[in-house]
Amino acid sequence: MRGVRWRRIASQIGRSTAVWAVSTLTMGVLALLLPDFRLQSADGDSATRIALTAALGAGAFGVLSAVVWPLLVRLLLLVPALVLGLLVFFLNGSLLLVALRLNPSGRGAVAPETAVIVAAVMSAVASATGAALAVRDDEAYRRRLHRLAARRRRSDPPCPTTPGLVFLQLDGVGHDVLTAAVAKGVMPTVARWLAAGEDTRPPADGSRPARRPTHRLTPWQTDWSSQTGASQLGILHGSTYDVPAFRWYEKDREEVMVSNRPTSAAELQRRAIARTGDGGLLAEDGASRGNLFSGGAGEQALVLSIAARRRGRENRSRAGYFAYFSDPANAVRTALSFIAEVAREIGESTRARLRGQRPRVSRGGLYPLVRAFATVVERDVVVAAVMGDMLGGRTAVYADLVAYDEVAHHSGPHSRDAEKVLRRLDRSLALLARVAEHAPRPYRVVVLSDHGQSPGETFHARYGLTLTDLVRVGCGLHVPRRAVGVRPRVEPRGRTHSGTEARAAVRAALRRPVEEGEQHRPARRREPVVLASGNLGLVSFPDVRHRMTKEEIDARHPALLTTLANHPGIGFLLVASEEHDGVVLGPGGTEIPLADLDRSPGPLARFGPGAAEAVRRTHSFPHTADIMVNSAYEPADGEVLAFEEQIGSHGGLGGAQSRPFLLSPLELSAPAGEGERLTGAEQIHRVLRRWLGELSGTGVPLDAAAAGEDERAA
Repeated sequence: MRGVRWRRIASQIGRSTAVWAVSTLTMGVLALLLPDFRLQSADGDSATRIALTAALGAGAFGVLSAVVWPLLVRLLLLVPALVLGLLVFFLNGSLLLVALRLNPSGRGAVAPETAVIVAAVMSAVASATGAALAVRDDEAYRRRLHRLAARRRRSDPPCPTTPGLVFLQLDGVGHDVLTAAVAKGVMPTVARWLAAGEDTRPPADGSRPARRPTHRLTPWQTDWSSQTGASQLGILHGSTYDVPAFRWYEKDREEVMVSNRPTSAAELQRRAIARTGDGGLLAEDGASRGNLFSGGAGEQALVLSIAARRRGRENRSRAGYFAYFSDPANAVRTALSFIAEVAREIGESTRARLRGQRPRVSRGGLYPLVRAFATVVERDVVVAAVMGDMLGGRTAVYADLVAYDEVAHHSGPHSRDAEKVLRRLDRSLALLARVAEHAPRPYRVVVLSDHGQSPGETFHARYGLTLTDLVRVGCGLHVPRRAVGVRPRVEPRGRTHSGTEARAAVRAALRRPVEEGEQHRPARRREPVVLASGNLGLVSFPDVRHRMTKEEIDARHPALLTTLANHPGIGFLLVASEEHDGVVLGPGGTEIPLADLDRSPGPLARFGPGAAEAVRRTHSFPHTADIMVNSAYEPADGEVLAFEEQIGSHGGLGGAQSRPFLLSPLELSAPAGEGERLTGAEQIHRVLRRWLGELSGTGVPLDAAAAGEDERAA
């Protein structure tokens, strides 16, 4: 045992020496290449003296990076997280200036702007060298993961031996997108788990058997509101009740609720807990990372529902940034990747514009920064936090990776851009699977999505007017001149914000949780409030305190419902009715009571199985809008018309947006019984909770439960 310990120490010393030597060489080369960086006095020095100066400078820089940098990052958590990322280069350059000042030879000198470049290159080279030397050393690899990890538990009881569960949400990745990516080789890790394309039967000649699958892939169906706010609330807290859309107007509170606004997320979480009487999926030794809601977890980082609270040790929603930025090499690498992603987005959007690609939306303004935040910063920080949870032996972890959802909204769910993001997400899955091999307890990794995305051009791009314009026409109100007879080639800037999770994360990181122009209350009480959630629109009349019926709407605005229902871009409407409780309206005067939808689905027929039940359930919510508007849907190509500036959208009914996936290990019981269909996020919550019970020894597998019910029935 003592010999192993000494060999480990010797190995660490050897690696540190090698990193120091490479850093010294790098500093020397940079001194030769950069005019404002020198390692010798003005009169000149011998090669030996220059090498000694470089060695001392590199050593001092390494020590300062290891000791001082984590303290700086900890202090800088007091500033907005996105600002911290922009300060990475400045801080690293400052450490190099201090290192040269501390150099005993006194011969090193560098201009401040050059120090930023030198420090960035040296950090990247040192990180790459250390990783390369440790690649075959499991213990070194594990220690490196510990340095990347967030919040390891130091004083907790010994880690249990029962398996833990890690739930990784690939935001917006639909079942069909995942299967297509596996078939094309875009996601080799998922393909390996599914053993896709391989014959799992033992070979007859006795040779090595083919690899067998370790996971099963199961599709599930969302509610009408196919978006993260409803799905994740249901998955983590077991209730999607009274979440009719991504954003909606509540008449009793005279306020617009937006799922990714911190105050709204906190209120939705409070309501769900009050309704279920349960703390959440992660209440027992759980961690919530990068989510809209906490799930009742004791460990939370980058969780939106706590971002609006007063800052404190128990609710630092951005504390997860420390896990990644505390390593200067990682901070530099993330900053460089951030810049590269911004350049990549500008290049891709320029190429799409030059090619005249259709459909297409505006991707200018701050969008390149938002995309880079989602695909680089948020991914790295969340993955690092999950690493820490696994290495700390936490029982349950739920993390959301929003990169694909953000890119697919603007580039399209089947675009080359989106495929590149899926490839990088697959690498993150592979990394976490490798971390599980070094964790102090076994882990089962479950991958799932909260919704899919449906392609299609925007409502405005096709018809030259927005849903708001159409509603105002039906109400006889003034319509802007631009909405008359104009069909733009691309959605103009300044339209409804896309409302994606990445934008919410950026605003929370900047401590600006409400977007400019996003109002809590309507400006004019008598004018309708028109809100969009993907291809789902909501129309409310704020001056009427109750939900208006069809009869009341017809009396007030006789042309409105007819105008909406007969428009070719509208699939169907849902309104309350004095005579039938609720009715679905379609073109040509179609009017079907909710009670008759199973017998005569009318315009809901093309939206597939489960549409009628989803509409009836939404009708029962207290805060359902006066008029619920679902866009048209074309089953042949799966396209919908988003009421927002998105060419990949979700939020309503129609196509792949309502068909997410659940990828689970075969060691866990099947998510559903034979012939049973998984419907709604609340049912997914029950499945995940059952799996937690199975692994802890308190739950009963599905097969055993079904057998017990058969025995009782007999």
